[in-house]
Amino acid sequence: MRWIRTLCCSLGLGAALMATSAMAQQTFVNVLTGGQSGVYYPLGVTLAQIYGKTIPNARATAQVTKASAENLNLLQAGRGELAFTLGDALSDAWKGDADAGFAKKLDKLRGLSATYNNVIQIVASADSGIRTLADLKGKRLSVGAARSGTELNARAILKAAGITYQDLGKVEYLPFGESVELIKNRQLDATLQSAGLGVASIRDLATSVKIVVVPVPADVVAKVGDPAYQTTTIPANTYTGQTEDVPTAAIPNFLVTHSGVPDELAYQMAKQLYANLDTLYAAHNAAKAIKLENALKGMPVPLHPGAERYYKEVGLIK
Repeated sequence: MRWIRTLCCSLGLGAALMATSAMAQQTFVNVLTGGQSGVYYPLGVTLAQIYGKTIPNARATAQVTKASAENLNLLQAGRGELAFTLGDALSDAWKGDADAGFAKKLDKLRGLSATYNNVIQIVASADSGIRTLADLKGKRLSVGAARSGTELNARAILKAAGITYQDLGKVEYLPFGESVELIKNRQLDATLQSAGLGVASIRDLATSVKIVVVPVPADVVAKVGDPAYQTTTIPANTYTGQTEDVPTAAIPNFLVTHSGVPDELAYQMAKQLYANLDTLYAAHNAAKAIKLENALKGMPVPLHPGAERYYKEVGLIK
């Protein structure tokens, strides 16, 4: 009987060791996104689903955040494996621009891929009387969460237009969805949202009240003085009631990881991103701008060695 008990104990110990080993091999992938009414979030959720299905032993999640600046600080602290960010915020983080919310250089950041462009979308209720950037003076404007990528964009565009926060009637630092609700309730006149075209929050607003999409002229974009800011157009009928093309600015978005992420995981994150583009395209229209040939375009931080391996494998890096 003793040998039976010994065998049972051995088998039990072996099973426990195997279970412990399996748990130790589990790979965690936390994708840092943005607010739920933006574009980062649905794309992040879809990426997490892709990684959970395609990367062996991966446990992938998508985390709601305040977007770019918070995402980059979280990556530097090792509290995430992948993050969405605006290009200007990423450049500021790499340089350690204190005014942009980065007290020191975030030296652990590593690039994974360029994605799509964010478009500066300044939308006002038709009743507010706002038709131009100059009309924002004295009005109530939401500029996104404080120190978020959107808010950094707001500061840059308003400064280029000769407008300060002090010129505004009121400044609100709110996520996209909350900004829209305040406009609906006449507690806010306008919102500046830096996001992919067709963002859910503005679509919701446009179907609830009459809106005006405020143009950002090319000369204002040029005055920003940052090469990340490019001229673009919001095509007519992007939103209900918007019957004409509207000029504005665009800023590239990137997917970023950090130096502590294992090379194999970074390789798989890049590989599975491009192996499953159709799934991402179905998640949001903005994702259709993600192309392999543009993956390295404008990357302001060093590429992760794991991602570099993938791009060499597919011939993007010779």
